[in-house]
Amino acid sequence: MISKILVPTDGSETAKKAAKYAVELAGQIGASAILVSVIDKTLFASQSVPSIAAPTHLIEPIEDYLRQVAEACLDDVERLCEKKGVKSKKVVRRGHPVEEIVKEAERSKADLIVMGSHGKSALKMAVLGSVTFGVIHKDTKAPVLVVRR
Repeated sequence: MISKILVPTDGSETAKKAAKYAVELAGQIGASAILVSVIDKTLFASQSVPSIAAPTHLIEPIEDYLRQVAEACLDDVERLCEKKGVKSKKVVRRGHPVEEIVKEAERSKADLIVMGSHGKSALKMAVLGSVTFGVIHKDTKAPVLVVRR
């Protein structure tokens, strides 16, 4: 029986489509949703965001900016969960996306991972996005449902 669905999101259109599918499924079967966004540690080449890009017009550390973006992505999915009456929990992790998604699935004892086929990754693979490909091929106990673009 599926009681917990892990929903990784990066805010991409495909991730939004997968999140909508996951929330609909959770509502139909009475499952809860664990919403996860990973701040990719490989993106820290620069230490700050230009002041014009920061909401307060101050230079902010890049991780703080990325955390705000991740929280906003999760807030969108959380609102969808509330609309559909699905219990949800938001999680923001920092690290390698594939590793953190798999770890969170294990930590939260997720019965299913629902994710989009392609995200915002700069690397594009011929058939699947690199994070989705990694999660599918990682040694995870939870099945992975991939929602196409």
